[in-house]
Amino acid sequence: MNPGTLYLIPVPLAADQLNTIPQEVQQKACSLKYYFVENIRTARRFLKAFDASVDIDSISFSEVNKQNEADIKQLKEWLKAGHEIGVMSEAGCPGIADPGSDLVAAAQSVSAKVVPFVGPSSIFLSLMGSGFNGQSFRFIGYLPVKDPQRSKAIKDLERIAHQHNETQIFIETPYRNNALIEDLIKHLQPHKTKLCIAVDITAPEQMLLTKTLAEWNSAKPDIHKRPAIFLIHPA
Repeated sequence: MNPGTLYLIPVPLAADQLNTIPQEVQQKACSLKYYFVENIRTARRFLKAFDASVDIDSISFSEVNKQNEADIKQLKEWLKAGHEIGVMSEAGCPGIADPGSDLVAAAQSVSAKVVPFVGPSSIFLSLMGSGFNGQSFRFIGYLPVKDPQRSKAIKDLERIAHQHNETQIFIETPYRNNALIEDLIKHLQPHKTKLCIAVDITAPEQMLLTKTLAEWNSAKPDIHKRPAIFLIHPA
């Protein structure tokens, strides 16, 4: 028997924005009976939003997050049985800045078919809207929380951006967004570096603005507890 298929199912970045997920993806998502998800409650809610008639109780879920490592043994058992399996994160595309990559690597290791579906990625949508270099860029993830590592990381990102004309992309825990903006203003060159802040991407209240650090310093946004992407690039 050939191994099963692993489907990477994107979900909306913002609540109620089902229009950002293609209809064929929604239909496929609701047909699957085996899932690895970041949060079972969230996954159930999305599937019901895609199709209210979906039989949630007939679906087997396995959680993958900071508290629960991917159950690779379970994945391989399902694949060897020929099942179609979905991977769903909390928001956006699985495998991008979430634990889904371990599952994909395991599926690849047993020569299973892997099918990534089209959907919204806050990282790529922010890059598209920033006006920065989209041919050479780097996603860093989270910066160190404390100094001196934090300030050094910020200065290193700016140095790399200027040396290679490369966009640097990073994120922060939402309740520390405002503190990060203060640190960026403090440690980056005010007129030689630009910062793009992308907040609530795809939501009606979306903000996506690119300014020099000097301009941000004169009009600091309050984005406390709002999901955001930060990008820097030479001015």
